Amino acid sequence: MVLDFGRELCGDLKTAERREWLVTNGIGGFASGTVAGLLTRRYHGLLLAALNPPLGRTLLLAKIDETVEYDGIYPGSGRFYPLHANRWGSGVVEPDGYHHLNRFHLEGTTPVWTYACANALLEKRIWMQPGANTTYIQYKLTRATGPLGLEAKLFANYRDYHATTIVNDWDLLTEPITNGLRLQIDDEAGSPFYFFAPGASVTPQADWYEDFHLKLEEERGQNDVDEDHVYAALIRATLEPGDTLTLVASTEPDPNLDGDAAYQERMEYEQTLLNRAMGGIEAGHVTRNKPLADAVQQLVLAADQFIVKRPTPIDEDGRSIIAGYPWFSDWGRDTMIALPGLTLPTGRPEVAASILRTFAHYIDRGMLPNRFPDAGETPEYNTVDASLWYFEAVRAYHEATGDGNLVRDLFPRLVEIIDWYQRGTRYQIGMDDSDGLLFAGEEGMQLTWMDAKVDEWVVTPRIGKPVEINALWYNALRIMASLADHLYDEGAPYATLADKVQMGFGRFLNERMGYCYDVIDGPEGKDGRLRPNQLLAISLPYSPLNPEQQRSIVDACARHLLTAHGLRSLSPDDNDYIGQYVGDRRKRDGAYHQGTVWGWLIGPFVAAHLRVYNNPQQARTYLYPLLHHLSDHGLGSISEIFDGDAPFLPRGCIAQAWSVAELLRLWSRLKTLTDLQPVQS
Repeated sequence: MVLDFGRELCGDLKTAERREWLVTNGIGGFASGTVAGLLTRRYHGLLLAALNPPLGRTLLLAKIDETVEYDGIYPGSGRFYPLHANRWGSGVVEPDGYHHLNRFHLEGTTPVWTYACANALLEKRIWMQPGANTTYIQYKLTRATGPLGLEAKLFANYRDYHATTIVNDWDLLTEPITNGLRLQIDDEAGSPFYFFAPGASVTPQADWYEDFHLKLEEERGQNDVDEDHVYAALIRATLEPGDTLTLVASTEPDPNLDGDAAYQERMEYEQTLLNRAMGGIEAGHVTRNKPLADAVQQLVLAADQFIVKRPTPIDEDGRSIIAGYPWFSDWGRDTMIALPGLTLPTGRPEVAASILRTFAHYIDRGMLPNRFPDAGETPEYNTVDASLWYFEAVRAYHEATGDGNLVRDLFPRLVEIIDWYQRGTRYQIGMDDSDGLLFAGEEGMQLTWMDAKVDEWVVTPRIGKPVEINALWYNALRIMASLADHLYDEGAPYATLADKVQMGFGRFLNERMGYCYDVIDGPEGKDGRLRPNQLLAISLPYSPLNPEQQRSIVDACARHLLTAHGLRSLSPDDNDYIGQYVGDRRKRDGAYHQGTVWGWLIGPFVAAHLRVYNNPQQARTYLYPLLHHLSDHGLGSISEIFDGDAPFLPRGCIAQAWSVAELLRLWSRLKTLTDLQPVQS
């Protein structure tokens, strides 16, 4: 088992609240929290429902505070054990229920807490039903010498997941129904939701509990760091040894209330995912290195958490990819980078095809949407590279499946993108006829993946001809030439243009430093900062560089940018380097691409290293630290970013799609675990 902690971690507040769990439902909804049970983010809760899948995410059930009574001669005479914990606005943590936490582990993606109360052991599980805004909280008394009384306080809310709630003039109306309650805010502005507790008594309440302190929001420099929730109901039940109690929170009035059957459905769903992935990543019979096999299986399950339904007018079952939990929606760039790793080695090519069709529907003036807003339906078209990554996603899909029909269907859209990029589209994105390279950018806009912006301050504007954009452009043209030939079309014009771009790409070479300029033809000429973007000129299938140039770049990035968890976004030798991603929004966004380590960049680096050195065994060693990272921060997943300075603490999203995807993609490419020889990591 990859993730299994005892009291050495569970009983220590600092370590137990730093580790967070995540469960998802495949339509954008999720539940998340800490091992310790404390709320530390505004995004923590037991039901954050996607009311407009995959977005419209709304906090409905914030938490449940449990207390058990055990070891009494008669009811009311036993000892009381609080199993919950809260940090209040004063900074005081009270009660300290994590002290009774004997064990925490994951069963697939399901978090499991085991509480020890005298000689009794009580297990708690939380999972979501695939395809529904329904969360299950199940308690099982696995060991005891008598009955155990369980009392649980239900805390509800109704707010956007980016917001916080302070006591105001709305109340939560509760209406008793069979086995539970119907809940709705009094102005009926929002949809009702339901809470069920079959086998327990449910007593409606109507009190505000104030000042739940959100420690991580305070550390992130947010203004609202204390929140209030409505104490909506009190649940009471008595469990005999072996008994199970399942609580259900849902936006549906009639969810499955059979907890054991619902959990079996969840487990079968995840086992199906693992079975489908066996051929692409690892074999189930492998025993040579079981910890690594378990880790890779955990990555397969993590990959599924990002894949969501996004209905379109042409496909009500369309798919997309959530960029990261807990706060990102689906982004075009992130989706195209993550698609190959999340879907192809995991044995889900039909999902890849659906995503490619979904985004083809939204192509406009040759551009893919950068982001689908949380509120509203108008996509934002402010990215230069999402459309170029689309070509690589199509190529990877075609290589893995041989599906010429989809390529034939999408080919006119690919032609459209090339045409718009040649003649020019939004934000001065267009080809320079003199060298074939792409120019992009205008004042006040951030168009590349280094897109941090605070109010009117664009931290890394990169106006001009960015190196990775032109590596992607060259790759796209070679892909087009190949696909055109495959479809019995004429690929020569694309090949001719690619030749021109390859010649023009030589302008990026900084012969003196031995690596590429990051941007050329910008407002201030050439930008010679050492950044990881140039690795794409080597890692993509088609490289415009010769082997000597490739090796020089890989070596420079390895010496100055490589860390245990990815690559720094700027060399630490640069005067503008920032080694820690901390502080308020301005400080954090100022560091976002100025030294912060990005986990997804391990993919381009390892692919480039493999191309240059052709040493799969050595290439694997760069991936091991991120496999170990599965037991930290977002448990069972890979973080978005890390500090640039040691010890490279995880920051940002606890689970990032392209971080997981690139690790899976490269692990699969470096052969299967069957071929893995033990290597000192």
